Amino acid sequence: MAEVEMPQLGETVTEGTITRWFKQIGETVAVDEVLFEVSTDKVDSEVPSPLAGVLTEILVPEGDTVDVGTVLAVIGDAAGAPAVAPAPAPPADVAPPAPTPAPAPPTPDPAPVAEAAPAPPAPVQPAAAAPVAEQAQEPAPAPSSDDSRLLSPVVRRLIRENSLDPSTITGTGVGGRITRKDVLDLLDTGAGTRAAPSPPQEAPLVEAPGPSAAAPTPAPAPSAAAAPVAAPSAAVAPAAGAEVDTVERSHYVPFNNVRRRTGEHMVHSVAVSPHAMTVMEVDYEGVDQVRKLHKAAFKAQEGFSLTFLPFIIRAVVDALVDWPFMNASVEGDGLRVHHDLNIGVAVDLDNDGLIVPVVSQADGLRLRAVARQVNDLATRARSKQLGVNDITGGTFTISNNGSFGTFTTAAIINQPQVAVLSTDGISRRPVVVADSFGSESISIHSVGNLAMGWDHRAFDGGYAGGFLRRVKEILETRDWAAEL
Repeated sequence: MAEVEMPQLGETVTEGTITRWFKQIGETVAVDEVLFEVSTDKVDSEVPSPLAGVLTEILVPEGDTVDVGTVLAVIGDAAGAPAVAPAPAPPADVAPPAPTPAPAPPTPDPAPVAEAAPAPPAPVQPAAAAPVAEQAQEPAPAPSSDDSRLLSPVVRRLIRENSLDPSTITGTGVGGRITRKDVLDLLDTGAGTRAAPSPPQEAPLVEAPGPSAAAPTPAPAPSAAAAPVAAPSAAVAPAAGAEVDTVERSHYVPFNNVRRRTGEHMVHSVAVSPHAMTVMEVDYEGVDQVRKLHKAAFKAQEGFSLTFLPFIIRAVVDALVDWPFMNASVEGDGLRVHHDLNIGVAVDLDNDGLIVPVVSQADGLRLRAVARQVNDLATRARSKQLGVNDITGGTFTISNNGSFGTFTTAAIINQPQVAVLSTDGISRRPVVVADSFGSESISIHSVGNLAMGWDHRAFDGGYAGGFLRRVKEILETRDWAAEL
């Protein structure tokens, strides 16, 4: 007999939501067989069973959120087999249907109903129309709520916000479960499932109060005037569950779990660390020339594009060897200097929040291997397929904002680390270059900024500047073609 506890899925994760049990009470489970799925502010993860046996108890049902360390279930020996006992229950239920002939006498009831019908028709007719309108509005949200217990919180929200019917979405997850990628792929294809909810939205948006719905029906003229109003409001249609303010024409969207936890972590980081920032301009021309020369062959061999990020990670890793206090964590009244170089790379989950998967033992990887790991981690992060080991143990974090063309980003430190490096946009700019004879001229190069937020308790500006200068030197002078 052994207890299964809520695992620690990330250094800053304190709780998780059970989104699905893959085994039921009485079923046999093997070691490392997927037992349940848990959703946290960082990742959705399928958790394997720590041992073999029979699932004898489920203490936390699907949909409940509990703290890390909470006992979720109990796994025992074959003694859990009695769970098969419930099987005879269905036959018992089937027995009652036999006496159903009894309802035959009530057949005369339809006659009284027919008599009652003629009396109320005239007065009750308007009242009956209102309930019918209400019922027409209810079926839309119904399907999503029925299947919500089988979907992760992020998937449920995407389905609600886009007025999709879960039954029309083909799931590619375990057991046909709908994943975040399934929903996003459907939206990208512009499938007709989104068009169905749009017609009902026009009426509610124009006649949000409800009672006014009855008034417009008799007079077609007002409804025609309302149509133009519905069009602009559709552009800002609130998500399901949002509180609508009809006066200010705005809607309130509560923070989801990812946003709440990220906010708490960021507020804590700013409160405990005296943040400082150092920015350095880097000439990426050498890197860019290598990328342009090898990008076609690299894409053909690896299946993904070669970006600037792997080059920056390689430079950072080598610079951390020379500046070890950057690869550290605040612990009590001092620093814990790490010997392992585990680089966390912040990945944006389509505006749902950030997750920081980790490239472990990065000092043992060359450029191509770094690129492979970064691409793999980012892909699995967006499809909610990261495991516990993929998001723990980071010693230094890189926030890759460059793809958005940012100039300088003041990133917040990922506690308890002492620094975070933001890779900002790289663009073509005029620079002064010197030839072998010392003659200077103006040329157009690929240039960008590296902005680093750092903890002033750990070191001072000179140390931070020295580290960034070393990163800059490696990026600008290394023979990247030879390494690639």
